[in-house]
Amino acid sequence: MRTAVLEAAIEELTTTGYTGLTVERVAQRAGVHKTTIYRNWKDVDGLVADALAGHFAGGIPIPDTGTVEGDLRALARSLVATMTTRAGRALLAAVLSDAVRLPQLAEVKRALFDDRFRRAEPVVTRAVERGELPEHTDATELLKTLAAPLYFRLVFTGEPVDATTADRAVHVALAAARAPALPAD
Repeated sequence: MRTAVLEAAIEELTTTGYTGLTVERVAQRAGVHKTTIYRNWKDVDGLVADALAGHFAGGIPIPDTGTVEGDLRALARSLVATMTTRAGRALLAAVLSDAVRLPQLAEVKRALFDDRFRRAEPVVTRAVERGELPEHTDATELLKTLAAPLYFRLVFTGEPVDATTADRAVHVALAAARAPALPAD
């Protein structure tokens, strides 16, 4: 039941967005009564927080191509591939909407990014060990520098993002790291 409800919540977010999501529609999509949802989640915000956390908690493959450029390219292209789908755009909108003012959703967003940075940290660690990046490169700052141009286009300008955009973001991040403009504190 829990899995069905969380999947239904993601589907509703994708279809109607955060503002259009209702417990009634999630219940109908999941094939449960709305009281079942209210017994397990006190409100729609808690349901959305759990659904987003579960959806994004899945493991992300950490590339190991043998070069930092190849690894970062794989990460950036994976981000582009995920966030340019209909579901990715809808979930991004939900995470960035006024709903993030709710403590539960703000915590989900923070935990999501913290988890992604932690999981991708080995890419930078291996690059430092191979001598491709300065010894004290801050992995989180490098990954933020990589993602920033992609999210800027996705969220603010609405410009298309593709493999070329991902590759440009890699070059910017690597230039900053090698400058070295991204030292660990």
